[in-house]
Amino acid sequence: MVEHLVEMRDITKVFPGVVALDDVSFACEAGEVHAVVGENGAGKSTLMKILAGVYQPDAGEILIDGHPVRITSPHEAQRLGIGIIYQELNLLPDMTIAENVFLGREPRGTFGIVDSRKLEQQAHNVLRRLGVDIDPHLRLARLSVAQAQMVEIAKALSLDARLVIMDEPSATLGGRDLEYLFDVIRALKQQGVGVVYISHRIAEIFRIADRVTVFKDGKTVGTQDVSQIDRPTLVRMMIGRMLSEAFPRRGGAPGEEVLRVEHLTCKGRLDDVSLKVRRGEIVGIAGLVGAGRTELAEAIFGARPLDGGEVFIQGVKVKIPSPRHALARKLGFLTEDRNEGGLVLGLSVRENVALPSLDRRQQAGFVDQRIERQVVTSIAQDLSIRTPSLAQDVENLSGGNRQKVVLAKWLVSGPDLLIFDEPTRGIDVGAKEEIWNLMRTLADQGKAVLMISSELLEIIGMSDRIAVFHRGRVVGEMPAGTATEEAVMMLATYGEAHDG
Repeated sequence: MVEHLVEMRDITKVFPGVVALDDVSFACEAGEVHAVVGENGAGKSTLMKILAGVYQPDAGEILIDGHPVRITSPHEAQRLGIGIIYQELNLLPDMTIAENVFLGREPRGTFGIVDSRKLEQQAHNVLRRLGVDIDPHLRLARLSVAQAQMVEIAKALSLDARLVIMDEPSATLGGRDLEYLFDVIRALKQQGVGVVYISHRIAEIFRIADRVTVFKDGKTVGTQDVSQIDRPTLVRMMIGRMLSEAFPRRGGAPGEEVLRVEHLTCKGRLDDVSLKVRRGEIVGIAGLVGAGRTELAEAIFGARPLDGGEVFIQGVKVKIPSPRHALARKLGFLTEDRNEGGLVLGLSVRENVALPSLDRRQQAGFVDQRIERQVVTSIAQDLSIRTPSLAQDVENLSGGNRQKVVLAKWLVSGPDLLIFDEPTRGIDVGAKEEIWNLMRTLADQGKAVLMISSELLEIIGMSDRIAVFHRGRVVGEMPAGTATEEAVMMLATYGEAHDG
């Protein structure tokens, strides 16, 4: 019988009114990267919190190295060699890397005073195990998100973790930062550390994982070697059908021009960019990180100053010096980071939805709250925003419902053009499908849609036309119906269609 590093057998967990886990089994080997995927609410995070000692199972058993154990607290999980790194990092920004790694466990010398030299040397040794070259004397506030994640991983290793659980570690990463994370995971694997990798990003699974387990409705659908499965099959396991079947049908012939930009230039960011978007049309913007896609959206919306070029709305040349002017021109912009740029997390669903259109409901400085409630209630119902009430804090919603709140606030303002920057980043496949259907419905209603996405399947599945960016320029445009992933990636990578 195979002896696993960690094995969970027949785990059941019931919360009031819901069975979160129903007779679930899971195992991870030493030196293995085991991906865990599934829609929000599928049970994957609950299972990992049981393994990390946050929750106690109602039934089932946990074994480490083949021996049954009881994990009654996070401290007990740490003692058993289990570390968990949450999406929201648990670090202190005003302290150094070394102080964060060994917080509460600092080496001490005479009279109990912290031995700073020894502290930094120990932190340096742990970071070196990860192949990370960062000065442990640096304060955490100076680090990138990716580097801060490395500190969390180093902290787990300093506790002699043999299994590291990573919950959506790449949700805010891209480009070099993502490669940085993957390099560290490979280093852990080479040292015999098991890694459980929870992610919504399907493409990453095939780059970093050895095995993948799919969760759905509190149960495991199955576990597969990544080398023995393809993307369409994995998605079908998650949602019950092929991803291509989840995209809505394309629209009909587009209507009149809503937006046209000619020769837009922002030094170092955009170089002579021209394109147009018409009513009833979704234009996809593809390209690698740093290609100028978000900069284009910001320039159109007045959030980034132009060095040259012209913007036309409904055929009329306009100046858009600020987002307020963009709003007046009936433009809406759903930013890439919905939590930072799209929502005010301290406010309710109603307050967030109402923000951009407050001026329409004010008289003598007072807001007509009765009309506001009617407007927000109507749009929340139209978009199927799942929330206990409109007074619910928006930060308590799932990623998919937060994105709907961002969309709702712009729709209330009555836009003709909506710019979506990474519209489904960090949300599960089922919620993605809802957002896709909403986008197509808006286009069918006569809205013009400009969509930026790093997901090639999303670009091809959702767009009517695709513009490909490379180093700040549009290097190709094609109808999505004839586009292939290879053709788009070739243009995005090399700036022209060739074999490299």
